[in-house]
Amino acid sequence: MLPEAEIWPRCTVDPGNAAVLVGRMNTVTTRGTAKGTAKTTFSIPNILTCARIAAIPVVVGCVYAQSIMDGPLWLRWVALAVFIAAAITDFLDGYYARIWDQQSAFGRMLDPIADKLLVASCLLMLAADGIIHGWTLWAAIVILCREILVSGLREYLAALRVSVPVTKLAKWKTTAQLVAIGFLLAGEAGDQVFPFTTQLGLLLLWLSALFTIYTGWDYFRSGIHHLIEEDA
Repeated sequence: MLPEAEIWPRCTVDPGNAAVLVGRMNTVTTRGTAKGTAKTTFSIPNILTCARIAAIPVVVGCVYAQSIMDGPLWLRWVALAVFIAAAITDFLDGYYARIWDQQSAFGRMLDPIADKLLVASCLLMLAADGIIHGWTLWAAIVILCREILVSGLREYLAALRVSVPVTKLAKWKTTAQLVAIGFLLAGEAGDQVFPFTTQLGLLLLWLSALFTIYTGWDYFRSGIHHLIEEDA
C-alpha cells in the first residue's frame, strides 16, 4: 500500500499569489455590489420620485406668472396638468417598486421628502396668490407644522434605528391634500368652468388639515415611548 503522502501529493501555495487572488475576488464582489446598488438607485420608481421634485418649479412658476405677473389664465391649467402628473407619480413609484421588487433605501428616503416639498411649495404659492387667505391660512399652517414635526420625529427615531411606517390613514391624508391643492391650483380658471372650484378646494383643505392633526398625533404617540426610554 502506498504511503498517504504519495497518494495525496502536497500542494504548495505562494502567499503572494493567494493575496492577489483574494484581492481580485474582493474587487469583483465590491463591483457587483456597487452595480446592484446603482441599478436600484436609478430604477424607474426612483426616477418617478425625482420627476415629482422636478415638477415643483414648473407648477410654482406657472402660478407665479399668472397671479403675481398677471399672466394668462391658461397658465393655471398648465400648472394643474403638471401637478396632476406629479401626483400620479406618487402612486406609481410605490406601485412599480413593489411589483418589480425595486424597493431601495434611496427611494424610502426620497419619496416622503418629494411629497412634502410638493405640498409645501404649492401651499406657500397659493397663500402668496391669495387663494388661501383668512382663516384658511390656519389649515395650511397646521399641515406645514405637522410635516415638520413628523420629519423631525422620523429623523430622531432613525438615529435610534426605530422605523416609523406610513399608515393607510396617512396615505389618505396625502391624497386629500393633493386633491385639495389641485382644485385650488385651478383657481379662477376653474371657477369659470365650475363656479365652486375654489370653495370646494378650500373645504377639502380643511378636511385634509383634520386628517393631518390626527395622523400627526398618531405618529407622535407611536414614537413618544422611544423618546421616554431614551431619556430614562
